[in-house]
Amino acid sequence: MTVPAQKPQILLMDPIKLATPLLDDLSKVYDVLPLTSKSRDEFLDDCKGKYAGAQAMYRHFKGASTKVTGMFDPVLVAGLPKNLRFIAHNGAGYDQIDVDACTSAMIQVSNVPIAVDGATADTALFLLLGALRQFGPAQAALRAGTFNAGLPLSNDPRGKIFGVLGMGGIGRAFAIRARAIGMEVQYHNRTQLSPELEQGAKYVGFEELLTTSDVVSLNLPLNAKTKHIIGTKEFAVMKKSAVVINTARGAVIDEKALVVALESGEIAGCGLDVYEDEPTVSEGLIKSPKAFLLPHVGTLTVETQDEMERVCLRNIDTGLKTGKFSFTVAEQVGHF
Repeated sequence: MTVPAQKPQILLMDPIKLATPLLDDLSKVYDVLPLTSKSRDEFLDDCKGKYAGAQAMYRHFKGASTKVTGMFDPVLVAGLPKNLRFIAHNGAGYDQIDVDACTSAMIQVSNVPIAVDGATADTALFLLLGALRQFGPAQAALRAGTFNAGLPLSNDPRGKIFGVLGMGGIGRAFAIRARAIGMEVQYHNRTQLSPELEQGAKYVGFEELLTTSDVVSLNLPLNAKTKHIIGTKEFAVMKKSAVVINTARGAVIDEKALVVALESGEIAGCGLDVYEDEPTVSEGLIKSPKAFLLPHVGTLTVETQDEMERVCLRNIDTGLKTGKFSFTVAEQVGHF
């Protein structure tokens, strides 16, 4: 009697909530295992047992599994199933994963870059307008029953210089929106973009971006080089009328230094969707009328989340069928 070939296994660290038709199709081809572990230690034990055959993994950067596993540091990566070859990480940023450790273990890692661009840029534009126009204090006055009495004049975006630190997909999408409301766009990258990607934006040095921009938007990944890229020294050279927007990762800004800069009047305001110690937000930001805040909702739309799940599942399918992801995170390009 012929024994049926065992289906490749996918470890579903977090549930698929929207792309369920695609998951149903894949479940006909692959064995899909849900995460049942309740702690990091139990997870590592289960990687030697019930998850031992898993070849691919799906996880969400804000999923419940993050509280089970903690960071995917070298210790956790070393304890993953020995057959695991693919981690599809649902999120644009992937600072939760030690990519070097995964590369050494021959595990391919992918994130979700392009699908998040529009929703994140829309959120950033909302933060920009809220901070420049001081809509936070205006809302507070309305709810307090004072309507617009005593509110100071705010500023229009038109004619202001919009500086992008990190002109990737989200940065470019935000630049398009900023240009649409009359702002002049300049940017700083490790390397200058092609004219086609620049779309008329001016390439400037890091120092010039900080000293000349009316709005500074952070749109770069978090890593050892970018952590606290904006801190006390950087705030000191910005215009006192400058507004800082962050929809990237909280820790690219020194949050304590940001609070000091707001309180001292070193900068005029900020618009944030991300924080250094999420979900905790510093009291100084919560209390500041100069801080226009959102609780990391940049990509939390039905359409964006559906496509993010689909990107991950399609990449897992490609990886298991061909032995290679259709794309990996930047650090792994050329390694597989």
